[in-house]
Amino acid sequence: MSNLDSVLHFDTLVWHWPIAIYLFLAGVSAGATLVGILTKRKLENKGLPAHHSGIVQGAAAVGPLAIMVGLMLLVFDLTKPLEFWKIMVFYNPTSVMSLGVIAASLYIGVLLVWLLIAFAGPLQKLDVALPRFVRLVNWLCRHARPIENALAVLAIILGAYTGFLLSALKGYPMLNNPILPILFLVSGISSGIGAAILMSLALFKHKPTDEDIHYVHHLETPVVITEAFLLFAFFVGLAFAGGQSLVAAKVALGGGFWSAIFWGLVVVGGMMVPAALNRWLPERIKQSNAMVVTSCLLTLIGVFALRHFVLYAGQMTVA
Repeated sequence: MSNLDSVLHFDTLVWHWPIAIYLFLAGVSAGATLVGILTKRKLENKGLPAHHSGIVQGAAAVGPLAIMVGLMLLVFDLTKPLEFWKIMVFYNPTSVMSLGVIAASLYIGVLLVWLLIAFAGPLQKLDVALPRFVRLVNWLCRHARPIENALAVLAIILGAYTGFLLSALKGYPMLNNPILPILFLVSGISSGIGAAILMSLALFKHKPTDEDIHYVHHLETPVVITEAFLLFAFFVGLAFAGGQSLVAAKVALGGGFWSAIFWGLVVVGGMMVPAALNRWLPERIKQSNAMVVTSCLLTLIGVFALRHFVLYAGQMTVA
């Protein structure tokens, strides 16, 4: 067995890379949606149409796409993927996986409704061809605030659920940690910001100097600081717990492949380098398309690496 095989396949491993990618995509979707709602409200408070916003457009593309791709990956990773419909129909309230499917289903439904509200302006052009549809959209717009509030709650639940899901793996001290859902929610917001900005620049051809993109890009700093604090608290908690929890922390951080992934891609590449670029580069360079794209890509790579690190390193030590 090669060195790479030994870190990707070991005796205590139950869940592998498709779960990590699902956790990443669900977090990106939840984070992008929350950022989209925040930006939409900020613009509307100024009397500006939200559908022109690059962030709202980016979030509208990232939100549904990421969660749907993640769920498809999860389905095909099942032993019997054709029986996934049973999870959708026969809910088990004691199953973390089943509860997650309920949350994701509700989230997708409300998200699609919110997209109609966010882009109600352009949809008015369909008034002649689809008058009933436009009347439905206008009715939804009159109830936009409670729908957005419900979507925000569901996005928070989905983002936190990506951490709760790992707690279903009993007997792994590193994964049974109360900070993990909060950590995954915050890092999901960080990745959602990066994905929404990238989509707005690449697909919708907006500029980094646009007010909404500039505003959201600056939100990354407090989010990353919070993420770093939660990571610190996560491992300090493991250390103070002693026993196998302390062993799990030492195994995860003390050397080897996954330790290098954590320090190199999560901490340095995903947090320190973007923070340094944002702190010390001249404003002209910071607002260039290339630098914003680089910063967002580093953030996404860091969060992607974090999901894999927690999943794999967390299964290396049993209670």
